[in-house]
This record gives sequence, structure tokens and C-alpha cells, in this order.
Amino acid sequence: MKQKILFIINPISGGKKKDRVPELIKKYIDHEKFNTLIVFSDGISHANLIAREAANSYQIIVAVGGDGTVNEVASAIKGTDVILGIVPFGSGNGLARFLGIPLNLKKALQTIFKGHTELIDTATLNGMPFFNMAGLGFDAHISQVFSVDKNRGLFNYVKSSVWEFNHYNQQAYTITIDGVTYNKEAFMLSFANSSQYGNNAHISPRASIKDGLIDVCIIRKFPFWRLLEMGLRMLFKASEGTKYVEILRGKKVLVQRSQAGSTHLDGEPRIVNDKVIIEIEPGSLRVFTGRKL
Repeated sequence: MKQKILFIINPISGGKKKDRVPELIKKYIDHEKFNTLIVFSDGISHANLIAREAANSYQIIVAVGGDGTVNEVASAIKGTDVILGIVPFGSGNGLARFLGIPLNLKKALQTIFKGHTELIDTATLNGMPFFNMAGLGFDAHISQVFSVDKNRGLFNYVKSSVWEFNHYNQQAYTITIDGVTYNKEAFMLSFANSSQYGNNAHISPRASIKDGLIDVCIIRKFPFWRLLEMGLRMLFKASEGTKYVEILRGKKVLVQRSQAGSTHLDGEPRIVNDKVIIEIEPGSLRVFTGRKL
């Protein structure tokens, strides 16, 4: 019996045109194994709505886009028997890269054809799901700035980050992890389910998406002249080798800060209050991967 597979394409993710993507999917898909439907999302949360409506009738739902698109689709199907597929078309593609899914469309589809799936952890921040990375502080601020920038892509993300770096100060946080409290000054706090933000920038190289833990990455303000060094450390999975990065792990994290402000969930900005709760949901999403985790 053929499996029903739904592709949800975000037409604007990563600043890349996707007019030919349906044609290529139809060309490469295994028509003997799959009954295929391809749709485009139209605006914020539309991919989530499409996936929710399809969850009872499709065995596989594929997010064609970046980490934000993956978040919308995965949020709709976590905790169900529906399998998530990812065809990465974003700016960073953090989760896809961590799962070993190629950036090439044909090769990404082959991860679905091969049929290797893994049951992975998901997480929530104040009840809102995330799957790769969430954060407070500088990266949340940058996500907010980047979200209103009409020019997407890695270059513009880096440009925005460099411009804002010298104007953003670290903040005081009270962090409670599984009942143990720490008072920390941080430039940013990253809550890592996988190891990387995207573009192979690994903030928590030892993170596992199957260990039932969230990695709390405390990044302190470092001199601007060390920015290149910090970038290279992340690319070479050596971020923990510097005094500016501390990583703690736990199942439930409570963060208290002085006031409400920005956060991001898989790169998508949100505004939350001064109290933030992060919880892990072990083994709650089945996904096609390009490697054994």
C-alpha cells in the first residue's frame, strides 16, 4: 500500500525562490511508494494549520523550508504517529544539518526514500514548542532585528549581528536547573536541543537530541576582536574550550530576568515575560534522518 506524503513549501524561507520545487519533487519522488500532495504555505502559522488538518490522513508530512517552517510543521505532529520529513531551504538549517539531511533537494528526498527514522526529543519554552534551539539575550535580539529585514540569507544575518554586537549589553539571569539555582551574567542564553544554531555553528558540540536533556549554554560578553575566534570555535566544535562559554544540562529550566523581552524559537522571534520555563519532552517526534543519531 502506498504511503500518503504531504509536502508543505514555505515560498519565502531563506530568501530562495521555490517555483520549480514542486516540479523537482514530482521528478524525484518514488511514485510506486508514495501518493503525493504538494502545497505552499501563505503567511505565518499557515504551515502549522495545514499540517494539523493533514495529520489524521497523511503518514508523512515534509517541511520544505528553514528551521521556522520545520517548527510549524513539527509542532502540529509531535506526539502523533506522523513522520516528519525535512527538505532544507532556510538560512541556517540547523536541525536538518544536525540530523545529517543534505541541503541538495534530490539528496534530501533520498533520506525519505531510504526510510531511516529516529524518535527525537522536543522542547517547550513557556509552552511553545521548539526543536533545534531557543534563546534569550543577544541571539533573540538579532532574531527580532533579522525578522524585519527584507534581505535574508547568511550574509545579511552576519552583517546584522556585527552591527548590533557593540550595542548590546549582557544581562543578569537567575537560572534554576532541576532545582539547583545559579546567578549568572550572560550576553545570551541558548537552550540547545541539537548542537548547532545553523550553518554548522556548534554552540553545544556534545548535545544529544535523544538524551532527555536540554543544554543550557551561557555565553558571556567577549571582546569584539575575538568574534572571529568564537566563530571558528563553533565551526570546529570547540566552543566549550573558552572561558566565555559554560554549558549546564537538565530536564527543566526556570529563568528569571529583570523584565519581559525577546526570545526566539528555532530562529523565530517572540516576546515573553520575565519568567521563562523550558521543559524537555523525550522521544516525542519521529523524523527521517540522514544518519544514525
